[in-house]
Amino acid sequence: MPKPRSQQISLLDTPFYHICSRTVRKAFLCGVDQETGVSFEHRRVWIEQRIFQLAQVFFIDICAHAVMHNHLHLVLHVDSERVKTWSTAQVLEPQCIWR
Repeated sequence: MPKPRSQQISLLDTPFYHICSRTVRKAFLCGVDQETGVSFEHRRVWIEQRIFQLAQVFFIDICAHAVMHNHLHLVLHVDSERVKTWSTAQVLEPQCIWR
């Protein structure tokens, strides 16, 4: 049974986390689909750019990453000291990350 995030993440224990995200229904993130021969390799750059863009907004350091054909791995470091420097206005200010 899945656990709530509040029980999975404990910055007191460690600021480092390994994250894995997988596609569904044999969908391809990148690489060449062996069944259809269609290449999705162009997506790798999009995915990597998006990961690093989001990391800047949320003060998450990317220690390592791997974008595989149907999943990705991230080793993240939560920079809680840097987050403490945010003012209330900075937290509430909308970020233009969805473009």
